[in-house]
Amino acid sequence: MNTVTDPALLRLNDARRLLLEPYGIDESTLQRALASAFEHRLDDADIYLQYTRSESWSLEEGLVKSGSFGIEQGFGIRAIEGDKTAFAYSDDISADRLMQAAGTVRAIARQGRGRVRLGAPRAGGGHALYEALDPLPALDSAAKVALLARADAMARAADPRVVQVMASLAGEYDVVLVMRADGLLAADVRPLVRLNVSVIAEQGGRRETGSSGGGGRYALSRFDEDVLRHHVDDAVRQAVLNLDSRPAPAGEMSVVLGPGWPGVLLHEAIGHGLEGDFNRKGSSAFAGRIGQRVAAPGVTVLDDGTLPGRRGSLNIDDEGHPTERTVLIDDGVLVDYMQDAMNARLMKRKPTGNARRESYAHVPMPRMTNTYMLAGDKDPQEIVASLDRGLYAVNFGGGQVDITSGKFVFSASEAWWVENGRLQYPVKGATLIGNGPDVLTRVSLIGNDMQLDSGVGTCGKEGQSVPVGVGQPTLRIDRVTVGGTG
Repeated sequence: MNTVTDPALLRLNDARRLLLEPYGIDESTLQRALASAFEHRLDDADIYLQYTRSESWSLEEGLVKSGSFGIEQGFGIRAIEGDKTAFAYSDDISADRLMQAAGTVRAIARQGRGRVRLGAPRAGGGHALYEALDPLPALDSAAKVALLARADAMARAADPRVVQVMASLAGEYDVVLVMRADGLLAADVRPLVRLNVSVIAEQGGRRETGSSGGGGRYALSRFDEDVLRHHVDDAVRQAVLNLDSRPAPAGEMSVVLGPGWPGVLLHEAIGHGLEGDFNRKGSSAFAGRIGQRVAAPGVTVLDDGTLPGRRGSLNIDDEGHPTERTVLIDDGVLVDYMQDAMNARLMKRKPTGNARRESYAHVPMPRMTNTYMLAGDKDPQEIVASLDRGLYAVNFGGGQVDITSGKFVFSASEAWWVENGRLQYPVKGATLIGNGPDVLTRVSLIGNDMQLDSGVGTCGKEGQSVPVGVGQPTLRIDRVTVGGTG
């Protein structure tokens, strides 16, 4: 008896078991649906099937406030001619619904004049970046509640000023199957878990918050005592630190960004502008600038969906292409964009494994996976010490970005005022205001301490949310506008 050991084929078997066999359909059914859509000539088409089981728990005031469990499944079928997309979806997986959806797509795309012929079925590959497991059963319900209660107890014991604790635990088991017009059939089994801890500390009538969390593509059992304590201690530290914060100075100054999660500024202010659709349409500040210097020497930015176990990583993207390690900016020079199949074809480039969609009910588009800047050669402490007067932003909260102009506003959730190279006091209310492409040219020092975030990122674009990762080393950026409260 032959045993299947190829991870891609094992994932394909899991997808067949969950998405085809229970409904009495197989690959030939999918092929017939695509053939029906191809009654008119098209440039591309695909079917995307998905099964998702998710669970979440939250604790507040020492009590479990909510618990939820859900299952979603369905399919979407898409036909593309030129830059036009016809799309239909259903939460009823059946041969009849597939053919009805194909008919709907065919009617929308009836003017098609594309050149692609339907290919013969063939199994696709992909990476093996995480185990094809269901992450939810690793802890039973009692253990999940106990984990949250333990977070509450740890935080209150860590400092008497902690007056409120909120903790949450979430996970999902996501199985997808893609059949493309060229015949490729590929699947992925995507575990994803996340733990969050937030606290409120009070002193002299003043209240401040702190939060920490992490996650990735592994089982819930990864959240052991050490991981839990790390996030609890970090959340308490932030809240207590902010009790002593002063109003942030305002004006133009040099700013040092800490490693890891501050890469969210890179993600928002620069990353979205490097996605293929914005550049094909000419709406990005980076459009038409391949081969040009867009950043200071030493600045190298990548999008990498191949990092094992990371929140933003995928074995295949949502069109069935293996994810890639794509260098976007190399030593300050723009060298590539992130691409899905349609935008790559229209721009005469190749897909980079960046096609992503929120669910079967959404069309894919080029999106980031794990986006980060490579390390430089400077000691992080020397970078902070280089500031005469400026801001050291350790962590960030929310922000807003205009993709077309690159203008951004970001709020620092943990920051310090620095004078003569020394941390003086924590500040509150600091916002960084600037232009993404311009900020890249003002990077003057790059640390040797590149870190990825802890696994909490979620990216929104055109109403769709997907999990992502960010990262960077410590950076010094000169002449940044800081909006403050002081």
